[in-house]
Amino acid sequence: MKQSEIKELSVEGLKEKLAEYKKQHADLKMAHFVTPLENPLQIRKVRRTVARIATELTKRELQ
Repeated sequence: MKQSEIKELSVEGLKEKLAEYKKQHADLKMAHFVTPLENPLQIRKVRRTVARIATELTKRELQ
């Protein structure tokens, strides 16, 4: 998810996406632990998306 897409979402939308991506990250980590993923860089991509969304939420709360 790109930063421009994140900025367009509402606060509720951000919270929903954050929960969705956190679950996806946990699932990917578990799947990688059991059997190595074909593309382990997916984990990094999802983790960074979680950080982008969390940063945008924090930024909006401080405004």
